[in-house]
Amino acid sequence: MVFAEYPGVACASAGLNHDAEDPLTPELLDRAELVFVMEREHKKRLSARFQAHLGDKRVICLDIPDKYRFMDPALVDLLKRKVTKFLPSSPPLEDH
Repeated sequence: MVFAEYPGVACASAGLNHDAEDPLTPELLDRAELVFVMEREHKKRLSARFQAHLGDKRVICLDIPDKYRFMDPALVDLLKRKVTKFLPSSPPLEDH
């Protein structure tokens, strides 16, 4: 996971599709402070299915087309550029 090693951040990745390898659950949302989605359609689906668990959580749409494979280098680069500014202390993430 891209941000698993980021200091001061605990993160999880989950999908909205029923066949997702790690499907989103109410329990994951209950523990979340920030929720990132790639597309506006994802945000609509998230709200429709999990409104009761979103409460006052901030849901951020990254406007990244959901066309990338898991850990595609281009996707990782986009995520680093778009997500890092929302994380505490925002140190630059270096490639390993």
